Amino acid sequence: MLKLSRKQFYNNHFSEIDKYTQLKGSVLHITSTLGEEKFNQTSYDTLYIDSTKDLETQVLELEYEKYDLIVVTDIFEVFTDVYKFVRFFKNFLKKEGKILLTSINPKWNTLFKVFESIGLKRKSQINSYINPRKISNIFFSLNFEKIRSYNRQIFPFKVFGFGKFLNILLEILLGYFNLGIKTYFLYQLKEEVIKDYTKSIIVPAKNESGNLNELVNRIPKFSARYEIIIVCGPSKDNTFETATLIKNEKKDLDIVVFEQTMNGKANAVWEAIDRSKYEALAILDADISVDPEELTNFFDVLENTNCDFVNGTRLMYPMEDSAMRYLNKIGNRSFQFLISKLISVNLSDTLCGTKIFKKSRIDTLYSWQDKLTISDPFCDFDLIFSNAYSGAKILEYPVHYRSRKYGKTNISRFRDGWKLILYFFNSLILFKSSNY
Repeated sequence: MLKLSRKQFYNNHFSEIDKYTQLKGSVLHITSTLGEEKFNQTSYDTLYIDSTKDLETQVLELEYEKYDLIVVTDIFEVFTDVYKFVRFFKNFLKKEGKILLTSINPKWNTLFKVFESIGLKRKSQINSYINPRKISNIFFSLNFEKIRSYNRQIFPFKVFGFGKFLNILLEILLGYFNLGIKTYFLYQLKEEVIKDYTKSIIVPAKNESGNLNELVNRIPKFSARYEIIIVCGPSKDNTFETATLIKNEKKDLDIVVFEQTMNGKANAVWEAIDRSKYEALAILDADISVDPEELTNFFDVLENTNCDFVNGTRLMYPMEDSAMRYLNKIGNRSFQFLISKLISVNLSDTLCGTKIFKKSRIDTLYSWQDKLTISDPFCDFDLIFSNAYSGAKILEYPVHYRSRKYGKTNISRFRDGWKLILYFFNSLILFKSSNY
């Protein structure tokens, strides 16, 4: 019976890894206790990680040794916070050290499930495979540069001794189509120049009085000066009064509260930007669908890399039930694909409300808006498009998307979706044609 040979597969896999361990230097191989075959590899250190346990308690034996190369296998398929994982093990790299990440090609996910159901492949405890583009976005946000990426192993079966030959032939003929089961990414750590910007955190709030206390309490305290600007839209639940009460109670925080002069989230953000006084601007929705604590990592990306704009993405990790309606998911993924092609920046989520950027970029925003005939109702497209149009460096940070605890969304899927479609075509003309 034809059967996927795990031994053949992993022998090929370790042979690929060995290409990067030929130079003299220290190597650490990190793999999951659920995924990787525990072959006896004596040429480098191996650390087995349990994704359900705390990272720090599992690496005490390393004693913070610095490595030239860290090889990561079968981790991203089981780990729930990939950014945290890479950020943690980044501390174990020497200056300009490298990480070789190996992961399963998501193109094979459906076929693997079929193989498992009919007994051609042993069932795996790995449940999700992350799109390679999203993986790279995480490394870019942590100040790595990609050296190379490619696939291997299209046919890792043993068929009367011809399997190896057939696999080599298919890899040569079909390599362009990225069909290999195993994907390899090599990243190198760039030199860091750490900054500490002063910060303005903008919270648009309409009918959000039940969320504001928890939201403000959960916003991290930063070492540099920062302010929280709560801009209140016309509400039915005393949002402005609640925000004012919080401002008066929390004298230790620099909180600004005001009512916007018009309606809509975009207007609220623009008016808050006009009142902001610090170097880095953050937009944080008041519905607590994104954990406020994540602002720390958003600002880290902005301050530790040479990027200008950090876009949140909700479409990497599994969402909580009812966090996003099905039609919204379809719309978000459609916009993400079209916009990435239009602006030549690989984004996985263009409508996430959490964004951080340098205030010095605001003039490019106003210049972009002057060219438009269609307005953006939310501000997400204006911010992304204006930065991409003017050549800013844009990175992504993945977030876990939560269900609302209080209130309901202020978004109309069809009315607002139609506005975004018209806005997209307006932007298409600006990006893809000569205009003056």
